Amino acid sequence: MNPKQIIQVAAILGALAVGIGAFGAHGLEDILAKNGRTETFETAVKYHFYHAITLLLVGILSNSRVGYLRGMSFSAINLIIGIIIFSGSLYILSITNITWLGAITPIGGIAFILGWVGIFWTVTKR
Repeated sequence: MNPKQIIQVAAILGALAVGIGAFGAHGLEDILAKNGRTETFETAVKYHFYHAITLLLVGILSNSRVGYLRGMSFSAINLIIGIIIFSGSLYILSITNITWLGAITPIGGIAFILGWVGIFWTVTKR
């Protein structure tokens, strides 16, 4: 991914985090309470938003530092995968109460970790 694409995806994911969070708080309040998953939904939104902001910073950093693009691209892809799998599985779990979805959530967590390790590795080797 090039820096422009990373920043564009970060902007879209950030907007989605705000929209999903607002929809959860207002439109899904009864469903989340009925399923006992309000906290789970809030965790999904937090991790989604934190990593969208991180993705934005990855895009900015990869654009400003020569030699960072390859490592930051790796990080960006993993952060995106993390948002989709970690937050996505928790969103669906919260709404549907299909509990087996919790089993795939850690895969998204691993992707988040790989994204952060990629940032560390990229700036360390440069």
